[in-house]
Amino acid sequence: MAASQFAKVIAESSSTHSEWSLVDGNNVVAHAIISGINPYFQTRREISHIIRLELPRDFFKRRWEKVYFYGAGCSNPERIKIVEASLVAQFKTPVDVESDLVGAAHGLLQNEAGLACILGTGSNSCFYDGEKITKSVTAGGFILGDEGSGSSMGRIFLSDVLKNLAPRELIEEFYDTHKITAANVMDAVYNNPHANNNLHDYSFFLADHLDNEYCRELVTNEIKRFFDRNVCQYDYKDYPVCFVGSVATRYSEILLQVAYSYNINVKKIVSDSMPGLVAYHSITLKSQQ
Repeated sequence: MAASQFAKVIAESSSTHSEWSLVDGNNVVAHAIISGINPYFQTRREISHIIRLELPRDFFKRRWEKVYFYGAGCSNPERIKIVEASLVAQFKTPVDVESDLVGAAHGLLQNEAGLACILGTGSNSCFYDGEKITKSVTAGGFILGDEGSGSSMGRIFLSDVLKNLAPRELIEEFYDTHKITAANVMDAVYNNPHANNNLHDYSFFLADHLDNEYCRELVTNEIKRFFDRNVCQYDYKDYPVCFVGSVATRYSEILLQVAYSYNINVKKIVSDSMPGLVAYHSITLKSQQ
C-alpha cells in the first residue's frame, strides 16, 4: 500500500540497532531495522551515512508529515541537535527528537500513568504521568550505571573471565565459542568506540548457560541491582511497571521472579516499543482531529 504525503516516520534506536516504520494513519506501510544511532558515539556525518545507506528507498519517496525519532543519547540538547540536523538533511521534513526513555514511556504506556523501564544494551527508568515524564533516575551509562543491562552484565562477566573468577569450564567455552583470546577481549573494550555494544553482545553467553549457578546468579544479582538502585526510588506500588528491551525479554523469567520478591507486579515485558509507538501516534492523531 502506498503512503500518503501525510504519513509519518517513527524511529526507535538503541546503541545496537534502530527500528524504523513508515506509518500512514495506524497502518505500517514500510519497516526496517538498521544500525544503532547514538550521538554520544557518532558524528552527524556518521548518522547521516547510516540513515541514507541503510534505510530502504521507500522512506525517501517524498516529504512526510513528520519524523519522530526516539533514541539513546538523545537527552542532552547538544546531542539532540546532532540527530536533528542529520534527520532534516536526509528527510527534508520536520523532525521531533526525544530520548529512548520518552519512547519507552509512549510505547509501553501510551496515555496511562506508570513506570517505564528499559533493560537492553543500557538501562533506564522513569515515572510517566500519562503525558510526560515527571521523574527519572539518572541512568549513568555503562561505566557509572546501567544496572541490569547487557553492557553491565557483560562487563562483570568479562572481568571474571579475565581474572579467572568465573568457572573454568565456562571460561574455556566462552573463548572457544567466540574464537577470541584475553587480548581480543581487552581490545574490544578499550580500543573500540562502541565498547558498550560489545559488552552487551558478549553478555548473551550467559543466557545460553542459565542452568549454570554462576550465570544465573550473575544475571539475578544485576537485575536486583536495577530494582534496588532504580525502581525502588519510584512509587511502584500504585502504578503499573512495564519493561522493554532485549535483556528484559531474554531474561523475563528471572526478571519476573525478582519483581515478585519485591512485591512488584510487572504489567508488560516487550522486546521493542515500536508497536506501542505506532499506537500512541495513532491515538494522538485521532485526538487532534
